[in-house]
Amino acid sequence: MTSATADSLPRVARDVIGCERCPRLIRWCREVAVVRVKRFRDEVYWGKPVPGFGDPKARLLIVGLAPAAHGGNRTGRVFTGDRSGDFLFAALHRTGFASQPTSVSRDDGLRLSDAYIAPMARCAPPANKPTPAEIDNCREYLLRELALLTKVRAVLALGKIAQDGFLATLKATGRLPRRQGYAFGHGVEHDLGDGLRLFASYHVSQQNTFTGKLTPAKFDAVLASVRRHLDRAGGPKGSKKP
Repeated sequence: MTSATADSLPRVARDVIGCERCPRLIRWCREVAVVRVKRFRDEVYWGKPVPGFGDPKARLLIVGLAPAAHGGNRTGRVFTGDRSGDFLFAALHRTGFASQPTSVSRDDGLRLSDAYIAPMARCAPPANKPTPAEIDNCREYLLRELALLTKVRAVLALGKIAQDGFLATLKATGRLPRRQGYAFGHGVEHDLGDGLRLFASYHVSQQNTFTGKLTPAKFDAVLASVRRHLDRAGGPKGSKKP
């Protein structure tokens, strides 16, 4: 990116989709797309890095870990086509951030209002575990998105790895306040200065939602805190569903 070339969210998405910085992840995405699983054997998989998605005027940035092998890696959109997405978008719809409670494909009509979703790692990793180096390789994309999402006032981190990754990204911008430690816990909040607030939640994975560690009520409570913060911060009213 040169100073003479204006960046944009579509440009970031294009660069993400064409990225081949992590050979292990690229091989895995392509292998999964060819081998597939029985329930999706007749579908054409995306099989590439997955860009962020949402409202360019968002005040809420939701940071996840990575696309799922048979979710985002299949459909080409984050949290789309898997149980994690079922849980997440149902909650976002209840709180007015999503136009519908389901997310099944890139052309299903879903729109986000006042929210944008970005994974720390843009490729589906084996065993859902990207390495620290692979997350670092993707940091440029989140940095660029942060620079473009100028209205963000709240960040919702889905899991500790997402929180740590976002804080490392914010530190790289020089915007992280000088203080020691940011504890992770469901429902924990941190003031990051300049009107920006960090909210933490357990990840919306089946491991958490099927065991009851994360329930709809617990997740709704975090989103209600986000909404109260945004209402205090001013700007577009998000309580009305799109």
